[in-house]
Amino acid sequence: MAVASFVDTALDRSVVLGYGRTGLWVRQRLATWPADPPRMDGKVVLVTGAASGLGLAIAAGFARLGASVRVLARDNERAEQAAELVRQRCAPLSPRVVPVPCDLADLAALRAFLRAFVEAEPRLDVLVNNAGVMPHDRQTGPNGVELCFATHVLAPWVLTEGLAPLLRRCPPSRIVNVTSGGQYSRRIPSGDLESQHGRYGPKKVYSRTKREELVITQEWARRLTSADVHVHAMHPGWADTKGVRQWMPLFRALTRPIIRSPEQGADTAVWLGSAPEAVQSTGLFWHDRRPRPATYALGAGPDSSAARQELWDRLTTLAADE
Repeated sequence: MAVASFVDTALDRSVVLGYGRTGLWVRQRLATWPADPPRMDGKVVLVTGAASGLGLAIAAGFARLGASVRVLARDNERAEQAAELVRQRCAPLSPRVVPVPCDLADLAALRAFLRAFVEAEPRLDVLVNNAGVMPHDRQTGPNGVELCFATHVLAPWVLTEGLAPLLRRCPPSRIVNVTSGGQYSRRIPSGDLESQHGRYGPKKVYSRTKREELVITQEWARRLTSADVHVHAMHPGWADTKGVRQWMPLFRALTRPIIRSPEQGADTAVWLGSAPEAVQSTGLFWHDRRPRPATYALGAGPDSSAARQELWDRLTTLAADE
């Protein structure tokens, strides 16, 4: 076990081997690799950003386990297409997959979605906040909030707050936030939480908001512990998704020999939604079915308590504006 743990940690620290499919292949053959997740018959899962890539793979993974899956995409057409793709991927099974449209960057649309969802659904066992964007230029959503911040930070915060009553009905329930290994390189941009000042860089802002998403994961975990709602973050490693092909073509070309499939990247998110190990803790950052450090000494380091509080206060204010 000690040797297996050493190999796993060495892969993680190497980044290149650990984040590519080589790392997953090796870890799956170690004695420390956890068992596959159990069936989820009768349970309800909501996956955001389910129209393609990781989200689609995550939704299909839950459907194969027998869960009833709600696939959220930006509009009706994309949601319907996502639901049909999940059904096709799960054939000959006949999973219950329900399309749910919502533009997560639009706070009014998000509030309307929450009201309708809570009224229509008697339960929710797992929420997966997966939706992601990386625009080439600085963009804002309908509420004037920077698009990455609105999608990666504000929307998961509002969904967690709004769906907590449903999650409390199904203890132990789970929230899984899909972040990025890029968060290690950034801290919360105190004084400029939405990256409105200075030169815009897509990868920089993406990584910043993924760092902020990890921080709200930890904060929500603390606040929801007494409700038996377990909140975790994970990163998929380097996965070959539509977003990577569209926004990071050079990166994809360089990593093509080792880049993971969306299904390989989705593995830990699905595992966290069902495995018993995930409800033995809360507020952790996972990769390849194992908790990882939230920060590294060679990275950006931890965020100050003042910056964390600033982020929480700002999200509380934004969420209250309608």
